[in-house]
Amino acid sequence: MPTMQDGSPSTDGGAPQNEKRTVRIPWAPSAAPSIRKTLVADLASREVPGEVVEEAEIVVSELVANAIRHAKPLADGAIRVHWKVKNNVVEVEVTDGGGPTVPRPAPPTTWGPGGRGLRIVRSLAHEWGVLDEPNGRTVWASVGGPSRRRSH
Repeated sequence: MPTMQDGSPSTDGGAPQNEKRTVRIPWAPSAAPSIRKTLVADLASREVPGEVVEEAEIVVSELVANAIRHAKPLADGAIRVHWKVKNNVVEVEVTDGGGPTVPRPAPPTTWGPGGRGLRIVRSLAHEWGVLDEPNGRTVWASVGGPSRRRSH
């Protein structure tokens, strides 16, 4: 399993499209920009279409923000971010230590900050879900397939 060095994410693997990446990031808001940058650079190196890269960047941002805001870290104090690419479809997973409630999109509101993260994920992803595991909870989403924004 990759580890953090100097608070920076570390990754595994090379550049072919069907390889997987796993990054452990600190359970802290300051980690979000770093994981976005790492994900975008990796997807660009695999020649994933720009629109899919943008969607994956938004999705990972929302999932990491939700993990920090609503859950606890994994036992090592980190969050695990995992992604894989197959045929220009990107599946992103964020695993945390779980929280008191099951993640679900909040009802629409016209006021107040927050509460829109999973609604954004749902609108960009062609699939998303939640997996409860013995050591935490994983929220995942797939982008690049048939979404509500693109006609295929």
